[in-house]
Amino acid sequence: MPTIDIVVLILYFVGITAYGLWISRNTRSSDGYFRGGRKLKWWTMMGQAFGTGTHAEMPVIQAGASFQGGFGTIWYQWKNLLITPFYWLLAPWYRRSERTTVAEMVRDRYGTRMGLLYTIFAILFFVFIMGVMLQGAAKVISVATGGLISANWVVVGMTLAFILYSYFGGLVAAAHTEFIQGLLIIVLSFLLIPYGLMEVGGYGEMRTLLPKDFFRLFGEEYGLDGFTIFMLAINGVVGITAQPHMMSMFASGDSEIAGRVGQTYGNFAKRFVTIGWTLTGMIVAAVVIQKGVELEDPEHAFGYATRLLLAPGLVGLMIACILAANMSSCSNFMVNLGALFAKDLYQTYFRPAANDQQLLRAGRLAGLILTLAGVGFALYIDNVLSAFLFAETMAAFIGIIIFGGTLWRGANRHGALMAIIIALVTYYTLNYLDNDGLQLVYKWKAVPFAWSMLAGFAALIFGSMLTVTDHRAGIDAYFERLKTPASDDMDGEDALRGKSLILLDVGTWFSAGRWKNFASRYRDDWLGFLLAWLFVGVLIGIAWIILQL
Repeated sequence: MPTIDIVVLILYFVGITAYGLWISRNTRSSDGYFRGGRKLKWWTMMGQAFGTGTHAEMPVIQAGASFQGGFGTIWYQWKNLLITPFYWLLAPWYRRSERTTVAEMVRDRYGTRMGLLYTIFAILFFVFIMGVMLQGAAKVISVATGGLISANWVVVGMTLAFILYSYFGGLVAAAHTEFIQGLLIIVLSFLLIPYGLMEVGGYGEMRTLLPKDFFRLFGEEYGLDGFTIFMLAINGVVGITAQPHMMSMFASGDSEIAGRVGQTYGNFAKRFVTIGWTLTGMIVAAVVIQKGVELEDPEHAFGYATRLLLAPGLVGLMIACILAANMSSCSNFMVNLGALFAKDLYQTYFRPAANDQQLLRAGRLAGLILTLAGVGFALYIDNVLSAFLFAETMAAFIGIIIFGGTLWRGANRHGALMAIIIALVTYYTLNYLDNDGLQLVYKWKAVPFAWSMLAGFAALIFGSMLTVTDHRAGIDAYFERLKTPASDDMDGEDALRGKSLILLDVGTWFSAGRWKNFASRYRDDWLGFLLAWLFVGVLIGIAWIILQL
């Protein structure tokens, strides 16, 4: 690599690590480490949501998909665009729970054994998703440098850097570095477009080279018909409730509104940069036609564009951006891994009397060790898109018991356990029959997923109705917390005005009294929800205008 690219990478590593360590200087307690003391401002929450939700494999996946199928493949990433407004409604659940991890919420709702089951899932989820991210980064870096730089060594350097500041600083260091690295991710998303258009001869020339179907916003020929997009959206809205880092995403702000704004609009920023990844893949498709070359793997499109189009110095910047996308997510995941182990395993089963410093030490060491386990999964997977959807699908099956169990008070631990088992058995049985073989990671298909979710929700309902719950007092306490703003959000006699939650009252929607004073009682919910849908329309409008050029 040219010396200037190496200098850029070194400056990035040193700068972001030093900044993370500087931010971490005041982290002394387990609450400060795991939840940032619940003092993060809304703009830091946005940066955290954007950085954690944007990984290096995502531009790889999206550019590879649009390289093959055109702009309409954006719905692989935009599957969550249509459910982003629901983040506004879901955010208060986590802050009002007054808990450190999602596993504690599950334990409150269903009891200790279900809490342990969720903890095991959450640890595996983090290991899987980190493996996907490492594989995504490896693909880009290897192709971008033409094999001149070992992706493994870059991944090692990246891992050492974020481990260092995350180990000492916890969520505060992770969130603040994510805000900085979010700016680099935006650069990553749009840097290649002007150089690519110059290389291909302009947007008009690209239109003449590529099929007309490449310039459609939606089309069934992409394998993304209406039913598939709907199922991907169900995957997203149910799965997001069970993803274990949602506690830090929703509940670590200095107010309930900070959590709502941060997660909702941080993710809208992510939906916007997805447009850049999609256009990059289309540009590469036009470039290879002009040059008469073939790519061994469509997911090499992003790396190929980096190596072909960028000048010395900018290649180093692009690799730094790729690393930023991984480091910002991994640092948050490492902190959440530590919280899961310390609060839901170490304290619950091994040291119930552990003091704050013992919890902090256990969380730091566990996060470090389990983060390294993600490398093993990275070596196992081949197709990044399938692995990414696999991790989200497993979260959706667990999400049945959180999403369903919060909307419906009647759910119990017996129905929850049956829901998870039946959803998994249905999913793997249908995929086994369809693929004539047993695999851990199947290519995601809408029909098996749909039947699995239907079977899971049916099992939750009928399993709960046919059995008797044994901790009614705990369930009542769970719902009482969710109906009441957190203690640091209470502001006198008017604390509850406008703060009732629409989704918590779904069981009473059909009673006449529920609609009395609806607008004032649910003010925060419905106003924010409608505004978020306005942003959905704006993003779709921007994409449509681009395709009309």
